[in-house]
Amino acid sequence: MDLSSLDIKQISLEYGLPLLKALAILLIGLWVIKMAMRLFRKGLDARDLEPSLKTFFVSMVSALLKVLLGISVLGTLGIEMTSFIAILGAAGLAVGMALSGTLQNFAGGVMLLLFNPFKVGDLISAQGHTGVVKEIQIFVTTLLSPESRTIILPNGPLANGDITNFTTEGKLRVDLTFGISYGADIQKAKTVLTEVMQSHPAVMKDPAPFCRCEGIRR
Repeated sequence: MDLSSLDIKQISLEYGLPLLKALAILLIGLWVIKMAMRLFRKGLDARDLEPSLKTFFVSMVSALLKVLLGISVLGTLGIEMTSFIAILGAAGLAVGMALSGTLQNFAGGVMLLLFNPFKVGDLISAQGHTGVVKEIQIFVTTLLSPESRTIILPNGPLANGDITNFTTEGKLRVDLTFGISYGADIQKAKTVLTEVMQSHPAVMKDPAPFCRCEGIRR
């Protein structure tokens, strides 16, 4: 079938101009996203955030901006996006319900990395476990217990529960219990224990170590 010059011109105007416009939006949009992400990375570098959290934020924002750009380009081409967005939203809801526990751990990981209740190397007690923090990931946190056991805690319950950080203040009080016979000199025992503690290089001078007797007052 032969096409007249008028038909070709009409087709070019009808399809060519939107295509060129969409291509221009795509190229300019990618350039703008690149510049925006560069500024976003600089802003994150200026903050004291965990490297894993910085990487996550950069990936998430970049993906979101590219999705919005893709929707804008498809809309410029005349493609109806209302149904597509509705399907995408329904799929996201279904996936969110199926992965509710995982998403809770993910949100907990983000909160832990943002607010820093502890960091790698800290001695903490949480969820019935005590250990040194070895790694903080988006979904789980890994502890090393005093018995050299690796403990993996999900970040959801960890972020919502009680956390005791023994390292924050930079010092830790240790309570030791000793038994002596009923006929022993309690004051002498306290003096000996105090002298032993004061002479130990790992014992702090301030606050000073002390002894007390429980069970019998003398």
